[in-house]
Amino acid sequence: MKVVLFCGGRGTRIREYSESIPKPMIPLGTQPILRHVMQYYASYGHDDFTLCLGYKADVIKGFFLNCRPQTFSDCVVSGEGRVELLGEAQEQWRVALIDTGIWRNIGERLWAVRDHVMSERMFLANYSDGLTDVDLDDMVARFEASGKIACFLAVRPPLTYHLADIDATGRVVEFRSSDTSEIWINGGYFLMRREIFDYMREGEELVLEPFARLIADDMLMAYKHEGFWRSMDTLRDWQVLEEMVERGEMPWVRRAAAGRVSSLRMAGRS
Repeated sequence: MKVVLFCGGRGTRIREYSESIPKPMIPLGTQPILRHVMQYYASYGHDDFTLCLGYKADVIKGFFLNCRPQTFSDCVVSGEGRVELLGEAQEQWRVALIDTGIWRNIGERLWAVRDHVMSERMFLANYSDGLTDVDLDDMVARFEASGKIACFLAVRPPLTYHLADIDATGRVVEFRSSDTSEIWINGGYFLMRREIFDYMREGEELVLEPFARLIADDMLMAYKHEGFWRSMDTLRDWQVLEEMVERGEMPWVRRAAAGRVSSLRMAGRS
């Protein structure tokens, strides 16, 4: 199944990094978060990627054009630069790098690459800035059985806010922790059928007008996930994820896939 990754945003809420590199290229450990996301999908057998580029597209293109398998694997270097890779067999990824413009929203980026997924009965999509341990096989199976046109991963907000009740004079009546036990948010992991494009119009944001039309037709479903999920929206989010990587606590890495080596074969614009 093809995977569409939205990689073109400016990442203004984490500008400490995104002023110099695009958000999906912010490193977690030794590799960018984008590659963590791609490894997650590849571990389920989905290794045909379409990247919707925009802001600093050249940086992402340069990463894939210059990436070599030995960069992310154990290896032995011997005479005259000969490199022997160690570990499991390499995965063969197909990566289409499509410039969808700097200022386009998610809906416009998906529309721009529709020709790359129209041959698919279903396809996956992702914001490229969040990690999860959701069982993707189960999510796909439930979506396929539902007959719906689109599905999104529903997760709990990872943060607790302190709410202040304030009267008209500015006096604080009460200060309490927020209750997020009944709150579900969009986790940025999507499944869609190609019929999604029938619900889209030029210039619209994906989860606003098109999803509203799907809701009206009872064609949108949510897959609720109580397990791990974390997006990298702010510098604090990056710090939390980076600390997890440093401790070796990476729930988004499937045990069966841990230690795999990935290589890339590039696909140009079609």
